[in-house]
Amino acid sequence: MKTRITELLGIRYPVLLPGMSWISTPELVAAVCNAGGLGILALGPLNPEQTRASIRRVRELTDKPFGVNCALIMPGAKENAQVALDEQVPVINFSLGKGDWLIEGCHAYGGKAIATVTTAKHALAAEAQGVDALLVTGHEAAAHGGEVTSLVLVPAIADAVKIPVIGCGGFADQRGLLAALALGAEGVAMGSRFATCAESPVHARTKQAVVEKDQHDTVYSANFDGLPARYMKTPTADRLTRKPMGFIPAAWHALLAARALAVPVWKVLAGLLVEPGKIRLLALFGAATPRLKAATEQGDLETGMQFIGQSQGLIRDVVSAEVVMQRVVGEIGIGWNAVQAKITA
Repeated sequence: MKTRITELLGIRYPVLLPGMSWISTPELVAAVCNAGGLGILALGPLNPEQTRASIRRVRELTDKPFGVNCALIMPGAKENAQVALDEQVPVINFSLGKGDWLIEGCHAYGGKAIATVTTAKHALAAEAQGVDALLVTGHEAAAHGGEVTSLVLVPAIADAVKIPVIGCGGFADQRGLLAALALGAEGVAMGSRFATCAESPVHARTKQAVVEKDQHDTVYSANFDGLPARYMKTPTADRLTRKPMGFIPAAWHALLAARALAVPVWKVLAGLLVEPGKIRLLALFGAATPRLKAATEQGDLETGMQFIGQSQGLIRDVVSAEVVMQRVVGEIGIGWNAVQAKITA
């Protein structure tokens, strides 16, 4: 199956695993790559040494192209991104920041750069900077999706740019891929679906909760980790997204987060006066991390918080990445011909 994305990235199928913190590990990345897609390694929770080790671990597990994700707003992101450039990772995916230097460094060794965007404005800016493709994240997505649904955002951005678009948010099966192609995308990224597959490190209890819950069981809010994001609906999620964190607890959590990230305390104290918005984001990130890890790694949904998309309602079992891929792309030509027949009828 060929699209501009498969040809650009050198993959068999236009299906991607996005870089999800604590989930898109070397093992899951390699499983998706070996199944014919593109796995993207999440660098957010890693330090530079761990980043280098994880990249090399992916290469031990697969000889296929793979990528890394750099959320540039996060502490340590630039250092991790530099490691990825030094290791000449085939695909660099970045978000939440200006990535012109990343694009230049990636292109210098023949790599490809993909920007994650949630608005047409950011899509056009990324295209102007020289990215090779866009990962367009709609409102249905887990974690930090946009305000506009994929049904509208994907075709709007596909119309606005000349480079290939990858749809993300609400895609979990063959019907989703067919829909994305009809909307003008050249592929899909399926975070929630691959997060629930057998090779995913997500705890079995959390995977089972995804299978049991439906599309209504999510919460979208900016009050937990500082950015608008979608979580699995639980009593804890309802409570923690009800209102923003106050100044005093934010300052305390910022100090704790700075200590964990080896950021000098004086920078936090100065930032509270000069850049309170950024310090609040650091605080929320520090407070969010243990709860996100609790749900993902320990299956604790009573105190933890789990990123999940509305495609949760389409996930009904836990199977291997290979089985997921074959379900998505199996007889895709027949399905695509049926869609075209309906369009022209």
